[in-house]
Amino acid sequence: MKSVTGLLTAIFLILNMSDASSAVRITNDRGGQIGTYVVKYHRLASTGESVIIDGLCASACTIVLSELPQDKICVTSRATLGFHAAWNYGPDGRTFTDPEATLMLYAAYPTPVRRWIARQGGLKRHIMFLSGKPLQTMYRPC
Repeated sequence: MKSVTGLLTAIFLILNMSDASSAVRITNDRGGQIGTYVVKYHRLASTGESVIIDGLCASACTIVLSELPQDKICVTSRATLGFHAAWNYGPDGRTFTDPEATLMLYAAYPTPVRRWIARQGGLKRHIMFLSGKPLQTMYRPC
């Protein structure tokens, strides 16, 4: 009987380990080009993997909220999302806020996130952060 219990325990641990390894953990992602993140998270969504946000997910990283179903995302107490208007480079090499890209980005976010952004005054040039209880009311804790 002891060996059966030991075997069942080992199987249980292996199954739990495989669940944990099927999640991607975001801990310090400051973002980058929107297109790169759309492709990255679209591919991730097609695998059925989950995402654990366990630290900073800012700028283009927040596209994960648009590309993955809400039930595939969880947030830890350390999770922080950073939002700002989309920007691009002008012919002179300087950055400028891109209203069209900003509207597309905003429209793709889930409704609770859009409402929170709207209450903050919308997507602006400067970054705003969502964390703690407000974030945990939108996404399940993990």
